[in-house]
Amino acid sequence: MLDRNRQHQIAGPGHGQALSAAMYYDGAQNYSPYGRDYSEQDEGFNPLKLLFYVVQYRWLIVMMAAAGLVAGAIITMMQTPKYQATTQLEVLVPSAKVFQDIEVVSENADVRAFLTAREKLKSRALAQRVVFQLGLSERPDFLFPTPNFSLSNIFYRAFGISKSPSIEEKTPEERERIAIGRILNDLTVNLVTNTSLLSITFADQRPKYASDVANQVAQSFIDQRLDQTSETSDLARQFIKEQVLQVKQKLQKSEEDLVAYAKDVGITITGDDKSLIGSNIEALNTALATAIQERLDAGRMVDQIDKGRGASLGPVLESEGLQKITDKLADLTSQYQQKLGILKPGFPEMQQLQAQIKELQRLYNNGVLTITDSLRQKYQEAQNKEADLRSKLAEMEKQQVIFNDKNIKYTILKREVDSNRSQYDNLIAKLNEVGVSSELKSQNAAIVDFAAQPTAPYSPRLSINLAIALALFLALGASIIYVIELLNNTFTNPEQIEKELGLAMLGILPLVDDRELTASIADQKSGLSEAYRSLRTSLQFSGAEGAPRSLLVTSSEPSEGKSTTSFKLGQDFAALGARVLIVDSDLRKPNLHRLFGLDNTIGLSNLLTNTVRKEDLASIFRATKYPNVTVLTSGTIPPNPADLLSSPKMALIVTNLGKRFDLVIIDAPPIVGLSDAPILSRLAEGTLMVISTNQVTRKSAKTALKRLRAAGANVVGAAMSKFAVNKFDYNYAYKYMNYQYYDYGTSTPKIEGKVDDGADQPAYAKSPAFRRLVRRIRASVGGFVDRAKSVS
Repeated sequence: MLDRNRQHQIAGPGHGQALSAAMYYDGAQNYSPYGRDYSEQDEGFNPLKLLFYVVQYRWLIVMMAAAGLVAGAIITMMQTPKYQATTQLEVLVPSAKVFQDIEVVSENADVRAFLTAREKLKSRALAQRVVFQLGLSERPDFLFPTPNFSLSNIFYRAFGISKSPSIEEKTPEERERIAIGRILNDLTVNLVTNTSLLSITFADQRPKYASDVANQVAQSFIDQRLDQTSETSDLARQFIKEQVLQVKQKLQKSEEDLVAYAKDVGITITGDDKSLIGSNIEALNTALATAIQERLDAGRMVDQIDKGRGASLGPVLESEGLQKITDKLADLTSQYQQKLGILKPGFPEMQQLQAQIKELQRLYNNGVLTITDSLRQKYQEAQNKEADLRSKLAEMEKQQVIFNDKNIKYTILKREVDSNRSQYDNLIAKLNEVGVSSELKSQNAAIVDFAAQPTAPYSPRLSINLAIALALFLALGASIIYVIELLNNTFTNPEQIEKELGLAMLGILPLVDDRELTASIADQKSGLSEAYRSLRTSLQFSGAEGAPRSLLVTSSEPSEGKSTTSFKLGQDFAALGARVLIVDSDLRKPNLHRLFGLDNTIGLSNLLTNTVRKEDLASIFRATKYPNVTVLTSGTIPPNPADLLSSPKMALIVTNLGKRFDLVIIDAPPIVGLSDAPILSRLAEGTLMVISTNQVTRKSAKTALKRLRAAGANVVGAAMSKFAVNKFDYNYAYKYMNYQYYDYGTSTPKIEGKVDDGADQPAYAKSPAFRRLVRRIRASVGGFVDRAKSVS
């Protein structure tokens, strides 16, 4: 038997250390084989994952990019080349405005003038003028251009084949309407930002028409403005002459009335239209304001003097005499203080210093008193001056009241004179302006830059069309990839199993081509054999005592690789010296006996139904060509597999076999749709769930795991089978081969040693890439159906 202590040395984390019992009995929730907590992974943007999708769908992306480039080239060929030419027009300030001084907002400063000019350039009247000037209504190539976008353009651009248009079928009015419509549709006028320039652009299939029409639009606009200005000036001249005569008579009469009234009432007006009384009042107000300010300044100084702070006033501090006294007083005081430490105050020298200090202090106080008295005198004079000015101002105001009574009518008459004189001056100025013909003919706009005939078409742009088509097709490709990933509800990498099912990932089994499967299993150095040995090692760390004595291997659906896993795990554990028994408990569609090359005449079903003789009991457990590996095949297929597997005898058999062998591996049927696997999972110490890549749906795997846990199974982890990394993978950088070996219940099982060469299949079906595509389509359709069912 397998020495459990020896297993501790192999499987334990250290010398004599055992894993916790909680990890053994709750491995599905707590097990993290690689020391990573997948629940705390960052689910944000992952550029490597995006790169993985790019590489995974590289051929689809390449095809969509190529289709986009081809579509861009075809679209470019279907477009007719167009040329455009641009004329720049400067809008000038109008020089013949009749009521310029009456306008509230000047046209020169209003952006509406430029917007109006732009709309006039796009008007139908101006387009009609351009058509007439260039004779466009008589030019068939202008009236009937080649379609801008048409399939026939490909042949036209390739072979130069075109149909000559005919104008005889159209009346002159219809041709003119067509020409005007073409100009309005292909003409663009824009205001150049922060300038007074208008950009006039015309596009046409012929470069000459593009430049000629753009230049003619600008010239026709100038001519149209000149015609309108000339007509307006003639009318304005006649109108202004009549107004000048009327205003002149009114001005003469108003001046006569004003002079007569002033003479009658004795009003004298100065040269600046002010009365003498008003001028005197203005002067008195100015003088009074100055006197009040002087009185306030002097009052503030007197207030400081009254508060005993006269010595700190500016005139005192600025006095040179007092400053000298202060300096000398400070010097004597300093000498006195220095000598006071040596001599007593009674000494003659000290008394002399005291007398000098007192005399200087007396002189300083007298000087301050003199200055403060002068400030008080100045304050009194300011008060007297202010009183005199107020008295004189009051007298002048009384005279002003009398004058105002007389001046009311004078003001009315004078206002009328001023108004008539202003109107007369403006009308005379306007009459002089409109009288000069050169001013009437001045341009309101000027062409800054004439349109040159273009040498290359501006449309279509092959680079832009290719970029747009490429972007659209790549976006379409991204949408297709998104839909494929949305419909593909299967597992594509181990992270999804750990995240969706919460199971520990014990092993990753590579996808191997059917024709190489037998060789890969037999070759101990192959990638498949190495992956199974890694799975064996993970199982040794799955419990507190190492690998479980009885291990149930099952899967959600058929053809996921559970029989091959049981077969290979038995060999790998036996290689460690353990006695291994592999039990084929799939009593419906057994396959394990074929992998070992044995017959299936008697086996587990016969043992459960007591249909085996005692002398044949020993022959039920068959030795294989692999050392330490014993097989118990399924035996005769019974009509009631679930009843047999759920019987007490089955539990007793598993218990006894666990005592006789170091490891019992039970190859169980799939979980979904059957009750066999949940029944057997209760009898085994551990359950290994095999999940195939890009085959079983996530919903099916979740349902299977839920059934196992509801039955009380100890799911130690999962093994991901058929994992093909023949392209870039950002997390599992392996290079494996393709294998496909098992088709549960839907096809004839493969016989040991027989290689499917695909001789009975079509040529395209022999390709592994084609078979992978078929599996992907089936998985996508199945995932979509599952989603639809879950939603309904």
